[in-house]
Amino acid sequence: MLDGDANWAAQAYTRMESPARADIQISLRPYPQLQLQNREFREYGIDAVYCLPGIEGAHEKGGVEGQIGWFRRNHMVPVPEVVSLAQLNAMIEQWDEEDEQRRIGSRPRPVSEYFAVERPLLPLPDEPFETGRLFSLRVDRFSQISVRTNRYSVPVRLIGRTLRAMLHASELVVYDGQQEVARHERLIAKGQTRLDLDHYLEALVRKSGAFPGATALEQARSAGKFTPVHEAWWEAAKAAHGERDGTRALIEVLLMGRHVPHEHLVAGLASALRAGALTADAVALEARKAAEADEVAAPVVPAEPERTNVTSLTERRLAQLPPDARPLPSVAAYDQLLRARQPADRPAIQGEMP
Repeated sequence: MLDGDANWAAQAYTRMESPARADIQISLRPYPQLQLQNREFREYGIDAVYCLPGIEGAHEKGGVEGQIGWFRRNHMVPVPEVVSLAQLNAMIEQWDEEDEQRRIGSRPRPVSEYFAVERPLLPLPDEPFETGRLFSLRVDRFSQISVRTNRYSVPVRLIGRTLRAMLHASELVVYDGQQEVARHERLIAKGQTRLDLDHYLEALVRKSGAFPGATALEQARSAGKFTPVHEAWWEAAKAAHGERDGTRALIEVLLMGRHVPHEHLVAGLASALRAGALTADAVALEARKAAEADEVAAPVVPAEPERTNVTSLTERRLAQLPPDARPLPSVAAYDQLLRARQPADRPAIQGEMP
């Protein structure tokens, strides 16, 4: 178990709002790499013990490994096709929610009801446990940092600064002091580069001629952030204002995306293009109209009171029975067993109470 397993376990504990078990058995030897995992277990109040190696310990993890095998056979066969780790994680979370309604064997309740009873027994700690690996890195002249043979972009204003990078199993988070300045999906292969177009916009405003051939622009197109609507508005702006001014107008629109949601910005570009308004101010106005329209169209759903999913098996069975019309039981018949009153003229027996 390396840092990826520790990160997965911490996310699972947070989503379930409780560690799942009071103790966890690890089938590996106590290698130094497992110290991070053991610290995490202790942070969440779990005792980690090592299984016996070989055949002697083959029975110690059968239940856990059996459930993992069931999940793999039912959800990962055939292997799902995804474009990113984030999409795969979202699919796994959806499958987990569906499995909460599953009954194991002949048990009368689903998994979710049993876990609702166990959740309060071991609450989460007050502060989350950090499972990432911390790096202190210097930003080069290309506004990039190198993490484990891969390169990631940061804002150009940070060139020459030393930043902190926290590497997780699926993402990289970069901090300047206490402020988060960049967040990237983690690259799996070696020697790759991930660039965010937004990190280079301040430099591209001054050097607009470098924008069409920028590597960050190509990656934005591949990721779907630079849509065909952007392309059409850019071409129309260049035709109306010239190559340089049209490109600078597009960069101003992209800078607007730091404060406007992406879908509203695309809607504003489409509306401005239909109206022939090829300025950043016109796009900002149309994007604001799109945001206001979404706020009006979104229905207000009243919050439902919190309800528990735990139901009593006895109550569920009684609810399916017909009403009982029988009268309530009575103990009046037992009055016949009372001793009859003796006649007043009968002589009292010695030892009998008068």
